[in-house]
Amino acid sequence: MSAVPDPEETMTDTAVLSTREIQALIPHRWPFLLVDRIVRCDPSRGYIRGEKGVTASEWFFQGHFPELPVMPGVLQVEALAQTMAVYVARQPGFGDRIGLFAGIEECRFKRIVQPGDRLTLEVTMEKLGRRFGRGRGVASVDGEVACEALISFVIPPQGALR
Repeated sequence: MSAVPDPEETMTDTAVLSTREIQALIPHRWPFLLVDRIVRCDPSRGYIRGEKGVTASEWFFQGHFPELPVMPGVLQVEALAQTMAVYVARQPGFGDRIGLFAGIEECRFKRIVQPGDRLTLEVTMEKLGRRFGRGRGVASVDGEVACEALISFVIPPQGALR
């Protein structure tokens, strides 16, 4: 009897990217790089999955909150956006162009993220053009949704940020 294949194992482009490889694609650096590695990428589905190990030494826990460390929701959204940026940077024609937030819609927070959690960051692109993109992001811990949002970005013309 043959087992049913795991759809994740049949992806056309399964990629594992280290922190160093992520830094070669996006400009974020410590302390603001919020994705540790990419564990899956499937361009045929417009899908990418990254991970962030949430540690007690994170800079934001010093003040959010000292007696009850909680990862700020806005940083969960940023982690999803950075994961999306890695996806976009790997697509032909984007290279070192950087996207900027254009909108965050349908954003919901459903679970507290604390030290010791491994945050799974999944993004499925809904639109990707030369100057605009949108994707649905879901951040989860052990399969339980912590944050979800529809994230839009614009890519300014070459040289606009210089």
